[in-house]
Amino acid sequence: MTDFSLQLVNENILLRPMESEDFNEISKLTQDSEMWFYFTSDLSNLELLRTWIDSAVIDRKDKKRLAFVIIEKASGKIMGSTSFGNYSERDKRIEIGWTWLGKDFQGNGYNTQAKELLLNYCFEVLELERVEAKTDVLNKAARKSLLNSGFTEEGILRSHTLMTNNRRRDTIYFSVLKSEYFS
Repeated sequence: MTDFSLQLVNENILLRPMESEDFNEISKLTQDSEMWFYFTSDLSNLELLRTWIDSAVIDRKDKKRLAFVIIEKASGKIMGSTSFGNYSERDKRIEIGWTWLGKDFQGNGYNTQAKELLLNYCFEVLELERVEAKTDVLNKAARKSLLNSGFTEEGILRSHTLMTNNRRRDTIYFSVLKSEYFS
């Protein structure tokens, strides 16, 4: 898929692979349980957070998913996370997802910058034809962010994913094609 030690950087942020040692810093960002309404795990639960981070590290070692921490360069603080996953070399596509930012870092353009770094890498280095993303149909902020990053809404999979508190999520898919990204 990619270089699993990959780091991506611009003037404001650094994306680097998540490590188990990031737990303490990440845990400070995840304490508000309301943040996880649209996420598949309630990462305010420290046991679930540890499992989520450990799974991300294992997935990286197994070359299934590359989870990054998003770091604010000015402060050196971890702000959140995003990932590459569901890669298909044959189909020349990948998914960007598992993305979240701590409350203090939301609304500052960091998510859009992270998406730009990831998309540039996908299309310029990996030479992919398609990048996918998905979110909860109810998550208006994520949907807006994806549209602002150049993605197009594609369709909804009904009752697709089990969420926290046993809620069933309708999942909306998005994509951006290489031909669209460079037009």
